[in-house]
Amino acid sequence: MPPVPGKVINTSGKIIFTDKDIIAGQEVFLKYGLMDNGTIWGHGAYVGPDFSAQYLHTLFIDARNSIANKQYNRNFKELNRDEQIDIQGEVRALLKTNRYNPETGTLLFTDPEELSYYRQIKTWTNYFQDPADNGGLPVKYINNSDELRSLVAFFAWTAWASVTNRPGKDYSYTNNFPYDPEAGNIPPPATILWSTLSIITLLAGIAVVLFVFGKFDYLGWKDKREHVHPQMMPGSSITESQKATIKFFTLSMILFLAQVFAGGAVAHYKADASSFYGFNLSDLLPSNILRTWHLQLMFFWIITAYIGGGLFLAPVIGKEFKKQKTDINILFVATGVVIFGSLLGEFFGINQLLGKLWFWFGIQGLEYLELGRVWQFLLIAGLVLWVIIIYKAVAPVRNNPDHNEIPSLFLSVSVAIPLFYLPAVFFTDASNFSVIDVWRFWIIHLWVEGFLELFATVMVATIFYQLGLVSHQAATRVIYLDAILYLGSGIIGTGHHWYWTGQTNITLALAAMFSAMEVVPLTLLTLDAWDFIKLTRRKCDICGKDVSIPHKWTFYFLMSVGFWNFVGAGIFGFLINLPIVSYFEAGTMLTPNHAHAAMMGVFGMLAMGLMFFVFREVLTDKQWEGIEKYVKFSFWGLNIGLTLMVVTNLFPGGVLQLLDVLKNGYWHARGPEFLHERLMHILEWLRLPGDAIFIGIGVIPAAIAALITFRHISRSG
Repeated sequence: MPPVPGKVINTSGKIIFTDKDIIAGQEVFLKYGLMDNGTIWGHGAYVGPDFSAQYLHTLFIDARNSIANKQYNRNFKELNRDEQIDIQGEVRALLKTNRYNPETGTLLFTDPEELSYYRQIKTWTNYFQDPADNGGLPVKYINNSDELRSLVAFFAWTAWASVTNRPGKDYSYTNNFPYDPEAGNIPPPATILWSTLSIITLLAGIAVVLFVFGKFDYLGWKDKREHVHPQMMPGSSITESQKATIKFFTLSMILFLAQVFAGGAVAHYKADASSFYGFNLSDLLPSNILRTWHLQLMFFWIITAYIGGGLFLAPVIGKEFKKQKTDINILFVATGVVIFGSLLGEFFGINQLLGKLWFWFGIQGLEYLELGRVWQFLLIAGLVLWVIIIYKAVAPVRNNPDHNEIPSLFLSVSVAIPLFYLPAVFFTDASNFSVIDVWRFWIIHLWVEGFLELFATVMVATIFYQLGLVSHQAATRVIYLDAILYLGSGIIGTGHHWYWTGQTNITLALAAMFSAMEVVPLTLLTLDAWDFIKLTRRKCDICGKDVSIPHKWTFYFLMSVGFWNFVGAGIFGFLINLPIVSYFEAGTMLTPNHAHAAMMGVFGMLAMGLMFFVFREVLTDKQWEGIEKYVKFSFWGLNIGLTLMVVTNLFPGGVLQLLDVLKNGYWHARGPEFLHERLMHILEWLRLPGDAIFIGIGVIPAAIAALITFRHISRSG
């Protein structure tokens, strides 16, 4: 990881700033929620600049002008072409030379680097003054001179790590990211090598898996070994504890509604940061708190639906125990405390109302892990309580030697949820930023896209088994295969997030190869989508008996999961995961293009399908008829709205931004000059119809269906 120097000194030996200043600046960056405004090394939000890239390019310009004035007593632009080329080469050599002494812990700044540091304190002070220029932060957001000086020291360190060569290497600590050819940052040869080899690995992986699939007809939901019929039908043997889970889905939809409104407001900040239809929204809800809530609410509404689904299925798999309903009600209260407590804490923390307790009760300031550390511990405790409830329900049937695998797998993946969330607390606000990003992306990629997806697979397999669609053997086979395929590539493949965060070429090599392999299971999901259609057959293939399954919309949502998994995670994910593409693309709109299509398209649609499955199970036919129209609207509204977001805004905007990176450098494509171009503003406004359909036709009807279902269950006792 890039070393944090104990002292940064000038050529006279005077201290410019210290490691304490760098760490203090990192804490300023986090406690003011600046990672939900801009990015460091390409990771964070997209309404502001990449702070490391902007500092680096400004440093290059300052050094260029300083050397021109010193050598020729003229401004750089007044020099002839040969003189300019000579000076630019001199600046690149200056920036690439590593002057850090590991024995003394001292980093030497040359005169141009020292001059730029002091100049940039003024530059970044100005940045935080006007919401129209900084993407909707409050007016005069950071005014404390000591905090600003420390913050710029942190930016200076991130820029230094991104451009200076590693000891004994010809590339920087961040593998020459960000792309800034004028400053000497161009993609190292390893990015091209491992990109090429990863494509070969992908083709080989697809060939092997499809060969196995064709020869053994073994993958997917196919089942020819057992004769099974539904064991669970709507309205049959619904327990009191299962009724108690409906409140989780109702809460989930309320959170979902809040999340999309926050997301719409953030999108408006990108279209017009100066006003919100004539109202200055940044005074009350600046863009960084809205984006914080948008991300946290996304996580909360999906995990709340998964918690509800697990609780609903536990007595189906096992047996309802005494006081299970009471335990579920306690867990619901605890869930609400964590959710709303953390959201309020983030608001108070980002407004600097918690003093030194900002990290613990307020906001950690890390994208996707914004909630304060205390709320994280409480979240883990709540998940442990959830596991205990599931264990008490399924434990009695785990002794059945014929059908104990599904209960055991269900319990195991439930335990994995709190267990593998623990890396979220493996760092502090003062840890090296490279270390922070390692564990942050463990949660984003491996916990969410790995273990949560595996848990969803187990729930779907359990539902199919209980509906009589597949045998016990087929259900367990799918779970094992998904575990092997997803985790086998996904664990090491997580490293594609770490290409440019201060790790070595070993990470680049392994992550590129395994990340490409993640597309293989996503390809197979298209086969699952067809299996879902066939599983809705109306007659048994063996006895001819009618086995119609009244869960049409659950299967529709599962089919959309297969589609979005292949498009959002497969196509859009593979597009940006190749090292040579990621080098130019990281932090452009192609990143949220992948994130929206994969996160909402996969985990969001899974949560929706699970919720409507539960609703259909607990409602009578007449009650279901009353809400089915809302379910229908929700399905089409969510899928059409998400498609329009991608087609009209995120993908074309990302392509244009990528072209600008190639043409002008990463700093420019992430800066106001490009983001405020007329065409980019038009693209932001073109997102409005997709957002309106997603919210108005997709989310609101789902929330209405949840409220109606909750009312029915409440009246039934």
